[in-house]
Amino acid sequence: METLRADVVVVGLGAFGSAALWRLAARGVNVIGIERQGIGHPFGSSHGTTRLFRVACMEHPGLTPIARKSVELWTSLSERTGEVYVRQTGSLNVGAPDSHPVSGARRAAAAAGASTTDLSHDELASRFPQYDLAAEDVAVWDPGAGICYAEPTVRAHVAEAQKLGATVYPHTMVTGIDVESGHVTVQTPTIAVQAEQVVVCGGAWLGKLVPGLPLSPRRTPLFWFQPKDAGSEAFRLANFPAFIWEFPDGRGLWGHGSDEDFLVKVGLDGAQRDRGVDPDELDRYIHPRKDIAELSAAVAGHFPELDPEPVKVIPCMVTDSPDGQFLVGRRDERLVIAGGDSGHGFKHCAGVGELLAQITTKETPYTDVSFVDPLRY
Repeated sequence: METLRADVVVVGLGAFGSAALWRLAARGVNVIGIERQGIGHPFGSSHGTTRLFRVACMEHPGLTPIARKSVELWTSLSERTGEVYVRQTGSLNVGAPDSHPVSGARRAAAAAGASTTDLSHDELASRFPQYDLAAEDVAVWDPGAGICYAEPTVRAHVAEAQKLGATVYPHTMVTGIDVESGHVTVQTPTIAVQAEQVVVCGGAWLGKLVPGLPLSPRRTPLFWFQPKDAGSEAFRLANFPAFIWEFPDGRGLWGHGSDEDFLVKVGLDGAQRDRGVDPDELDRYIHPRKDIAELSAAVAGHFPELDPEPVKVIPCMVTDSPDGQFLVGRRDERLVIAGGDSGHGFKHCAGVGELLAQITTKETPYTDVSFVDPLRY
């Protein structure tokens, strides 16, 4: 078996890993990236055409600087490639005034100095008649939010890293990571890579690659819908921007409108099933009663002008941490990790990649990362 040598090896080239590879290569680091599947593949957590992008991040105020860094990096990359990676068309956080989306977005905006606008129930109903609102529903409008593009972004990160000198091994399964006193060795069936440090971004496989992390993958299908009136403009992205909507029972919907290249995307929050799955044994079949019925009923009740039967469904995975925050940082002297995004990671991936590069090269991070420190557990 051939043994290669590098300064850093990145394991997993999905959202976080591809960005880490790019940002390390941008610093002139001798870096090798290893990916079990192809680049931009549909078998993990970094696929499905689009992801929501938010600046006023209800999950934690400390995420806003990371989102802003992602926009900065993607804008710069877009100028070089001519591709678009994020569209800031705005988004709505909808629910009762004390709901997590509404109150969380307000707190995050206040803490981070982000510009948002409160919408009363009547203003929300007037501007967005697609919603069948409860009497207490209000919203926070985040003008810097929108959507980002999953597979093109991952591919662009990796392509840019390769232009900058990174070496990439797709379709290569990591079988072991051995951290020793003077180096780390990443084992695969065909090559071994010996490096000073390893950055592990295995997504749903992170807990397998780095045992002992408090992570729980779950199966999370993605769904796309169409309006009942095929000619309607009401559910186009310009008129039906990205949203997160919490209901009084704790469940909710999230999604965004359609465009030339994609349909209306709607997902269900709060479904308590398919948790703790083995990513190697993920059920990739779609089950109408199990997967679709609850979401279709919610769509029918809350967006009555959408056809409640999805026109496309694909499986995906989310990896949850106990507190819903990422694990991004140094696990020990030679091991840096990123994962546990709990369903809100892709929008931050370029900014997380920059943090991983800074942590690995022992630079001062551009923002406080204590709330995502893997050692907090």
